[in-house]
Amino acid sequence: MLAALKPSERNLRAWQIGVLLVVLVGWHVASRNEQTAFFLGEPIKVAGRIWSWFLPFGLEANALFPEGLPGRADIYRHLGVTLLETVLAFGIGTVLGLVCGLWLALAPTASAILDPYIKAMNSMPRVILAPIFAMWFGLGIWSKVALAVTLVFFIVFFNVYQGVREVSPAVLANARMLGANQKQLLRTVYLPSATSWVFSSLHTSVGLAFVGAVVGEYLGSARGVGYLILQAEGTFDVNTVFAGIVVLTAFALVLDGVVGRIERHLMKWQPRQGETEKL
Repeated sequence: MLAALKPSERNLRAWQIGVLLVVLVGWHVASRNEQTAFFLGEPIKVAGRIWSWFLPFGLEANALFPEGLPGRADIYRHLGVTLLETVLAFGIGTVLGLVCGLWLALAPTASAILDPYIKAMNSMPRVILAPIFAMWFGLGIWSKVALAVTLVFFIVFFNVYQGVREVSPAVLANARMLGANQKQLLRTVYLPSATSWVFSSLHTSVGLAFVGAVVGEYLGSARGVGYLILQAEGTFDVNTVFAGIVVLTAFALVLDGVVGRIERHLMKWQPRQGETEKL
């Protein structure tokens, strides 16, 4: 993969990999001390947990990790629940944020009336809503989805609202002069203007959707990666805790990469920075 990159990009990748290796080596050296290992875990044992979760039938697994293969097929069930909660929250929160952002940006009167209430809800620490959602929706996936939606919604909402409000008045005047009606303005002016703002918010929203799902699992659940991490914390198994964190981070990066690919596909019309400078 490095061979296909430009020299500057290869150097950047090499530095990034080098930083990761330095961190891992430093972690491994620090974990040689038993007291430090109790709090920080050991990278080899963390890798062993992940191996035992996803590759339980490796022939050398028992030799490499003699303490056993905990979890085995459970990770797929728990990870599936967490990913389902995350994707549902991400989709629902994005759609609601997009619709509400467009509506209030195009309705100044409604925006002025609802402005203090929206700011109040955004200022409220949404984690405290988790017990309320648990009472409303039970301990299944929907209480976690509801909590994560509240985190995703406001990020998308404010970006869409700002993107629509910053449409150039000159562009709107020219479109109206050419005979564009409100629907045509929405499709050809407002939505393209908001699109770049939306995608910039989606990269943040992916992580927040994971946060909402995992926090909800912490506060009451019998399934999910957050539940596995909570059980490991209860037994002071810091290696499993870090293994769960690594798995969640990896899948968050995968979802963020998917969002990035969709963004590049839908934003082909937008000139790149180098092209803009040439103009």
